[in-house]
Amino acid sequence: MTTSFMARFAQNRGAMVGLLILALVLLLAVCAPLLYPESPWRMVQRPFLAPGEVAGFPLGTDTMGRDVAAGLAHGAWVSLLIGLVSTAVALSIGVPLGALAGYFGGRVDDVLMRLTEFFQTIPNFALAIVLVAILEPSTSSIVLAIAVVSWPPVARLVRGEFLSLKRREYVEAALLVGQRHRDIIIKQILPNALSPIIVLASLMVATAILLESSLSFLGLGDPDTMSWGYMIGAARTVMRQAWWLSVIPGVAILLTVLALNLVGEGLDDALNPQLARPRQ
Repeated sequence: MTTSFMARFAQNRGAMVGLLILALVLLLAVCAPLLYPESPWRMVQRPFLAPGEVAGFPLGTDTMGRDVAAGLAHGAWVSLLIGLVSTAVALSIGVPLGALAGYFGGRVDDVLMRLTEFFQTIPNFALAIVLVAILEPSTSSIVLAIAVVSWPPVARLVRGEFLSLKRREYVEAALLVGQRHRDIIIKQILPNALSPIIVLASLMVATAILLESSLSFLGLGDPDTMSWGYMIGAARTVMRQAWWLSVIPGVAILLTVLALNLVGEGLDDALNPQLARPRQ
């Protein structure tokens, strides 16, 4: 089964390109302390050096004379970490709530879905801004804010899957032999609902990276952590004078988000071959 999944995934050229880009971003993030052992906040040259203008600074320097390449490398780790952790937290909230709502139905479903709808009525970005502003900007508050605005779609997806799967014969058989509800949810239904959850999770990481970048751009990022969003925000007042300070981290965000979406599409095709779109 694993071999057939990998074969189907490899047939999607876009997914393989996305996987390659993600591997390069991850390699950059892991190697950042080795490539640039000094702090990315350290001023190392005169400000506004253009890319390639001075040897040793391939991407130039920013408004404070800091190495743009060092900031890009260290920012990759921050963006990936926030994206992955916030998605994990969102899944830990949305999956149990959706599972309980879909499995038990009735009043449990009504209460949990009304709670989900309440969070969905508030614009995601506005709620994230409010939460970070209340909790004070930090990595932990950003992760929490992104998780809070990201879990409702997970809950709705899992609820729909459980509503469909709980009527299957193997679930009815498990009830007849006296299995506990917890065991049926965890061992019988949830494993069969993992495919769409995995696909959604890959897309959520991309959304989380965009949200973190947007918050940092507005000055609500962790002031002690270099991130791609901070780099763009710090350079927004000098775009005409030094366009590369915004373009370089912007392209990094674009490529990473695009790669995650391509991988998500590949996972969808590989995990659901009967729904796969024909390739030209």
